[in-house]
Amino acid sequence: MKTIIHKAEDRGFANHGWLQANHSFSFASWFNPEKVHFGALRVLNDDVIAPKMGFGTHPHDNMEIITIPLKGVLKHRDNMHDEWQPVLPGEVQVMSAGTGVQHSEINGSIDEHLSLFQIWIIPNKQQVSPRYDQKKFKVEDRENKLQTLVTSMDSNHDGSLKIHQDAVISRISLDKGKNFDYQLKSSKHGVYVMNIHGNVKIEDVEMETRDAVGISEIKSFQLNAHEDSEILFIEVPMIEL
Repeated sequence: MKTIIHKAEDRGFANHGWLQANHSFSFASWFNPEKVHFGALRVLNDDVIAPKMGFGTHPHDNMEIITIPLKGVLKHRDNMHDEWQPVLPGEVQVMSAGTGVQHSEINGSIDEHLSLFQIWIIPNKQQVSPRYDQKKFKVEDRENKLQTLVTSMDSNHDGSLKIHQDAVISRISLDKGKNFDYQLKSSKHGVYVMNIHGNVKIEDVEMETRDAVGISEIKSFQLNAHEDSEILFIEVPMIEL
C-alpha cells in the first residue's frame, strides 16, 4: 500500500475576510509542487463563506466540479439556469464545465456562515456539453455503511450523480468502535480519504478532523473509528499530469 499523508494544518490557507479557504492541493496563489493533484483529483477546497457573500460570475471549462455543502445554504446560478438554485447540507451538486460555463456561488443566508467542500476532477472527455445536476442523500443511508454519491457516466450504479470520469465519491458515518473495509474498484485507482470530523485509523495512520490520506497500490484497506466520525472518499484513476 502506498500512502500520502496530508495533515489538516499543512493545507494551503487563504483569509479573504469573507472567505476562509483551505486547499488540499495547489490553488490560486498557493502552490506546493508536492501537492498539485492526486491522480485525476485536482482540487479539494474546504471553504467557509460569510453571510450574503460569495463568488461572482466566473468561467470554467473541461472540469468536473462537485460541491458538498456541510452547513448553511449555498445558492448557485449559471448560464444554463436563470434562477438561483439552493443546495443544502445533505445534497450534492455536480457540474460538467465541458465547452464552457459561467456560474456564481453565494451564501444564501443573511446570518449564518456557509461551509462546503468543492472538488474538481479532471474529466476523461474534453469539450462535452455543459450540464448541471444535484441530489439529496439521506443521512441514515450512510450510518455505518458506504453511501455512493457520484459515479461515472458509464457506470450503471443507480441513485448516484454522474460525471465524465471513472471516479467514485462516497461518504460514511462511522460510530465509535466500528470498522469498515473499503474496496477499490481497480488496481489503476487510488482513493483520497478526508476525515470530515472525528478520529479514525487506517492501518498505522491516525487521522484527526480534516486530516487526509491518499491511498493507492492496494485492493482494500480497513478503517477503525476511535470516535464517531464522518469520512469522505474520492476514488479516481491515478493519471499523470
